[in-house]
Amino acid sequence: MRLINQKVSRPAGFLLAAIPFAIVIIAYVSASGARLAVNPSDKLLPSFASMAEAFWRMATQPDRRSGSLLLWADTAASLARLALGIGISALLALLLGVPIGLIPKIRGLLNAFIATFSLIPPITVLPILFIAVGLGEASKIALIIIGTAPVMTRAIALAVSELPVELLVKAQTLGASTWQIILRVVLPQIWPKLVVAIRLGLVPAWIFLISAEAIASTEGLGYRIFLVRRYLAMDVILPYVAWITLIAFLLDRALMLSSRRFFRWAHLGGGGL
Repeated sequence: MRLINQKVSRPAGFLLAAIPFAIVIIAYVSASGARLAVNPSDKLLPSFASMAEAFWRMATQPDRRSGSLLLWADTAASLARLALGIGISALLALLLGVPIGLIPKIRGLLNAFIATFSLIPPITVLPILFIAVGLGEASKIALIIIGTAPVMTRAIALAVSELPVELLVKAQTLGASTWQIILRVVLPQIWPKLVVAIRLGLVPAWIFLISAEAIASTEGLGYRIFLVRRYLAMDVILPYVAWITLIAFLLDRALMLSSRRFFRWAHLGGGGL
């Protein structure tokens, strides 16, 4: 049997998925052990024990200066910025993407502008945001919006334009107005696509969030990573990177499960992300 025709069972799938992670962990443990054997105070590749100790300290011991638990304070600050930025981007994607995909005149007015705006590297706009709105929360949230809203808007517009023409024709035959078509035909079909757009937008959103926090912030996951880098505190940096990865994974899974729960029809036959 050819390889392309061989099926993978669920247990075999889990095993195959675990192999790359196991290889990375074994390689890290080996490299860390070798470096620590030569220099026990080496900071480049700390042991898992030292990283666990540092992570536990950040999570359970109040900071001497602020009195807060740094891990949870940083996490709350970053998630609040991320949620607000992505929430506004999703709203803009609906308000702009649906008309662009449905109404020809609005498509002609905004489609080229949104497409051009989406090509601007958001990081290059960060100095402008700092000058225009200051170093506070507004600039960080604005960077997330600038980096995600145009792409999400284009995704929603494309999804709307790909709706079956028969649905729109039938709605018009029954006397539906443009507003009724949007509310009763388009939006029910678009909600699962919006969830997919949010999931895809979260990836660059994390990049923009960490970048903004690293440059100008007093709390946040990105701020903490770049703060301790001057001390070569890899025992803090690596757990924070793993923590961000875990949060991103859980958010993605939560959105996927929510979509399958509330829009089950969009995932029939295993389709959809």
